Amino acid sequence: MELTVTQVDAFTNKPFSGNPAAVCVTEQPLEDGLMQAIAAEMNLSETAFLHPIKDDAVEGGYSLRWFTPAVEVDLCGHATLASAHVLWSEGHLAAGEPAKFKTRSGWLGAKQTADGWIEMDFPVQPVEPSSYVMPQLIKSLCCGGNIRAVSKNEKNYLVEIQSEQALKGLQPDFAEVAKLPVHGIIATAEADSEEIDFVSRYFAPAVGINEDPVTGSAHSSLAPYWQARLSKDTMVARQVSARGGVLRVTCEANERISICGQAVTVMKGTLLKY
Repeated sequence: MELTVTQVDAFTNKPFSGNPAAVCVTEQPLEDGLMQAIAAEMNLSETAFLHPIKDDAVEGGYSLRWFTPAVEVDLCGHATLASAHVLWSEGHLAAGEPAKFKTRSGWLGAKQTADGWIEMDFPVQPVEPSSYVMPQLIKSLCCGGNIRAVSKNEKNYLVEIQSEQALKGLQPDFAEVAKLPVHGIIATAEADSEEIDFVSRYFAPAVGINEDPVTGSAHSSLAPYWQARLSKDTMVARQVSARGGVLRVTCEANERISICGQAVTVMKGTLLKY
């Protein structure tokens, strides 16, 4: 048997930037061990696996699962964006037809916008302010006195840094980050430029990703955080990793968030033995 794998750069409109994800679309579900082995072989932050749901009640729906090289995760933004892009660009869905995904985080949706972006419907993952800043958190970020505020949910710490310049200068100790009792650290700051509202970086060595290039799911926490700070419902965000990427986010009234981005296919290959 042969299996086609498409590599997509997400949250960008040009190759070799944004966040790369591998996407596998099959007619039938693959075994868990095989999906994990393929994700390890691809060695990208995420590999997405899709197959059509055989249910008239969800016509056009797809099962969607995400794997890092080490583990399966509950929610991933850039690999969802990449998956929707592949469904339309490779003819699995007709242009203009919405994408519907059944995932471990419930149903997610995606649609094409008039200006060529992809708009995803995600659940909000709010954070709560933390009155206690763990010394290990400060040690792991190697950030000295640059922390402005710390918040947390069950998945991540969200750490606001004093400035964009200080955020860009962070050099985390990933061994220490991996010891924290969360998946990762979302580090963020208000943007310097007028075109961008806030910037961020994401570190998650505990799930096999030292620094993620662009993390759509982190914006499920970042958007409501900055909505409260900036008194804005719709914002433009930039993840300031080495590759970088741009997102448009809107906080909706029903504890959902719209995350918009662009995507481009950069490679397609065939797994010959599995």
